[in-house]
Amino acid sequence: MSSARPVGIDDLPIRDELRGKSPYGAPQLDVPVRLNTNENPYPLPEPLVERIAERVREAARTLNRYPDRDAVELRTELARYLTRTGKHPLEAANVWAANGSNEVLQQLLQTFGGPGRTAIGFEPSYSMHSLISRGTGTAWISGPRRDDFTIDVELAEKAIAENRPDVVFITSPNNPTGTAVEPETVLALYEAAQAAKPSMVVLDEAYVEFSHGDSLLPLLEGRPQLVVSRTMSKAFGAAGLRLGYLAADPAVVDAVQLVRLPYHLSAVTQATALAALEHTDTLLGYVDQLKQERDRVVAGLREAGYEVTTSDANFIQFGRFEDSHTVWQQILDRGVLVRDNGVPGWLRVTAGTPAENDAFLDAVRELKKEQRA
Repeated sequence: MSSARPVGIDDLPIRDELRGKSPYGAPQLDVPVRLNTNENPYPLPEPLVERIAERVREAARTLNRYPDRDAVELRTELARYLTRTGKHPLEAANVWAANGSNEVLQQLLQTFGGPGRTAIGFEPSYSMHSLISRGTGTAWISGPRRDDFTIDVELAEKAIAENRPDVVFITSPNNPTGTAVEPETVLALYEAAQAAKPSMVVLDEAYVEFSHGDSLLPLLEGRPQLVVSRTMSKAFGAAGLRLGYLAADPAVVDAVQLVRLPYHLSAVTQATALAALEHTDTLLGYVDQLKQERDRVVAGLREAGYEVTTSDANFIQFGRFEDSHTVWQQILDRGVLVRDNGVPGWLRVTAGTPAENDAFLDAVRELKKEQRA
């Protein structure tokens, strides 16, 4: 038996920019109500489950062959969905799909970022932007936000002018704050990015179907270096599918194919996504229910005396707390798991089913009463 000590990450010859970092993740605990990962709480409807089985059965007959490398049918249907819901005409040539929006972001950074290049985002925001940047050797710059978590255009323009990044990330609705970004802000930052140095601007719209407003897809017109990133994990209730996609000028779609792995989207993934797109109306009906529940939770939190960040997503950031982790534990002790994702003084809760939301509101109301006693 060897007496050598166990080898740790720091003993391996990993890249310097990865040392001391932690992988992305959210704790999954066995509690009655889990509202910490921004999942859609509604299972897929049975007719869709049956249609997925049919399409996968068809795909299974040819699994001895590679899948459609360019996923043309899927991209065509995604373009049709975006054209219908985003109020901007798109074709398959404008759309690219990958294994979750994270792979879409990774491919964009592999193409337009990398060693010697930089990316900027306005934090707090989706932590995978910085993690994937570092993972691709792209230097990360943390840009500023106001105290209300909106983007200060003047300060953001200054940060872009000074740092001259190669990739600019804008997230709307923003995760974890839920705040939406005005189209005028996106336009201003796009122009600032092109003035400083021709740069790619990535608008992450993972939660846009839950927004009170419209998608910013129409901003793509005449802006070849703007990319809109989307996902089927949230609105389509398909987090387990892992299907993300982007909309952009066809030249961008051609460019990311330079770094994609061969046959990266399996035949089963493509078949499942196509089945889900056939049931768009039903799935968007669930989105409408979640938007109503989200607004009900916002109202309930405010009535109970909590501060709430205006949300256009399927989650709510609430506070403020002197010790957010202690409050997180107190809510957990009442059987409800929310997210403590590192924004000082704040926690985040996902909109769940009516029963789950009732359990959460009961927990935070009880907590507030104890604090006042």
